[in-house]
Amino acid sequence: MISTGNIKSVDFYRKILRDLTEASLSGARLSIMAALAMMFLFGMVTVSTSTSVIVNKSSDGDFLLIEFNISFPALPCEFASLDVSDVLGTNRLNVTKTIRKFPIGTDLRPTGAEFHSGPVLDGDEYSGDGSISLTAQNFEKFAHHHPILVVNFYAPWCYWSNRLKPSWEKTAKIIRERYDPEIDGRILMAKVDCIEEGGLCRRNEIQGYPSIRIFRKGSDVRDNEHESYYGCRETDSLVEKMESLVASIPVDSEKLALEGKSDNRGENAKRPAPLTGGCRIEGYVRVKKVPGNLVISAHSGAHSFDPSRPNISHVISHFSFSRMIAPKVMSDVKQLVPYLGASHDRLNGRSFINHRDLGANVTIEHYLQIVDSEVVTGRSHSSIEKYEYTALSSLVQSLQIPVAKFHFELCPMQVLITENPKSFSHFITDACAIIDDVFAKIVSFWQMYTSNFY
Repeated sequence: MISTGNIKSVDFYRKILRDLTEASLSGARLSIMAALAMMFLFGMVTVSTSTSVIVNKSSDGDFLLIEFNISFPALPCEFASLDVSDVLGTNRLNVTKTIRKFPIGTDLRPTGAEFHSGPVLDGDEYSGDGSISLTAQNFEKFAHHHPILVVNFYAPWCYWSNRLKPSWEKTAKIIRERYDPEIDGRILMAKVDCIEEGGLCRRNEIQGYPSIRIFRKGSDVRDNEHESYYGCRETDSLVEKMESLVASIPVDSEKLALEGKSDNRGENAKRPAPLTGGCRIEGYVRVKKVPGNLVISAHSGAHSFDPSRPNISHVISHFSFSRMIAPKVMSDVKQLVPYLGASHDRLNGRSFINHRDLGANVTIEHYLQIVDSEVVTGRSHSSIEKYEYTALSSLVQSLQIPVAKFHFELCPMQVLITENPKSFSHFITDACAIIDDVFAKIVSFWQMYTSNFY
């Protein structure tokens, strides 16, 4: 039978009697240093990641958000127009809903309050004694120009449309005399022939004739934001309703159709001179995830331009492709992937100035290649997408009016960064390795120290 003493004889780590040991101040210092070293090394244990390139399977939807802040020292806000197009046929002209314009000087500093653009309408468009006729081409222009636009959607063959016509036209004439659209401009009565303009009526969901709709400035006519009138269709009732709509607009917020117009109404009336200086355009647009263009140029429905005159030089304070990510979430992701968000050749802070060395008609083009990077965390099993891009810019001469053009294209491949969480056994192995390494070095140092001392 094997005795306890025989088992103890194979002990590799024999214990020294406490009476033979002595605590010292130098040993305490080394112990504290060893503990601090182990704590530091534990903190240096990082989570590993793996990177792969796969076919883009983005979970961020079908749209991409472009955020920008661009200053044009020589392009007045009155003429600055932002257009978006893509290879699928999308063509949005003069986007205004999600951008803001601020007049600036040559030093890029603001010179006034935010610029609010509005269409300049020719007096001939208001010709006639009654309501004006609207089409798909000019509907939005009038809707965004007048605080109140009341529209009669009718069909020429409809019995009830024909019964409404006399009172509608008489009401329109009365309202025109009281609130001249060229001077007051608070309200305008119009009509749409749903036989000639079937697409416009379908877009406004007109199902019966006549339908009277009230559009207020600031609402989105594309999203069919409107009110309907179901009251009496006699002249007196219509006039009373129009008066109540105008009364809801404070006098101090009235905006004349032609500001600064001379008291001499007629052919000699002058439009105000356009504002000078530059313009800062900031905001965002949503685009489809297909190749497309964002173009900023000089455009006006009431002016002609000499192609040799506009200078489209600009300074880019910010330009990015992104989705809204909370700062806290982005901070956590950067701890995992420090280089995320620091893509090469970004446009932020860069200037593109035409000093006329190349002559006139200089268009500035930027070619942007976008790469979708997705970070998948192992602990929370969540994913975060961030768009990196590279840019190649050039100044070229053109026979057309100069523009600032941003060509963008999303790479069909996606960078997938996956966090590889460590198992508990792996952590224990790392911990033992750290403790063993630290104690081995401390013991070696202590032996060398005591041998020299004695």
